Amino acid sequence: MSRIGKKPIVIPEGVTITVGKDNVVTVKGKKGELSQAIDRDIKVEVKDGQVTFGRPTDQIRHRALHGLYRAIIANLVKGVTDGFERKLELIGVGFKATNQGNILDLALGYSHNIIFEVPKELKVATQQEKGQNPLITLEGIDKQLIGQVAAKLRSLRKPEPYKGKGVRYQGEVVRKKAGKAAGK
Repeated sequence: MSRIGKKPIVIPEGVTITVGKDNVVTVKGKKGELSQAIDRDIKVEVKDGQVTFGRPTDQIRHRALHGLYRAIIANLVKGVTDGFERKLELIGVGFKATNQGNILDLALGYSHNIIFEVPKELKVATQQEKGQNPLITLEGIDKQLIGQVAAKLRSLRKPEPYKGKGVRYQGEVVRKKAGKAAGK
């Protein structure tokens, strides 16, 4: 059995989980509502304040989906109760980020600023303090959407290996190369 798939999800206070037709799991909480379609082979049971997952066989496909869907539903429960947050740092001379609502204006060293529209499901905030790198904060209830938007923002200017300039996740460590001066 999958270690992760075997663990039941404890339903916190104020959260309701329903399994609809076509195996669609809907999670409602104080921060919002999320739903996820689950493969028809995986059985989902909601009882006694817990959600459990079962699989019909020990095929590789069923074992993989067992843990996957348990983790996805656990993230939905955490999202509607606490929410998720992702922070990105802009490291480089002249790199700036400002926002008006959900429109990000990024100056990343290109000839023109990049205008990026963040999905309406997420809240975006920018912070620029003297002596600190500009910071972009993404908040929302959908972990997958936050990760996707953060990855897209990072891809606009990935951290380069010689000076480390670019957009990176807060706390991310970029391994630096020595450069051509080290070869002599």
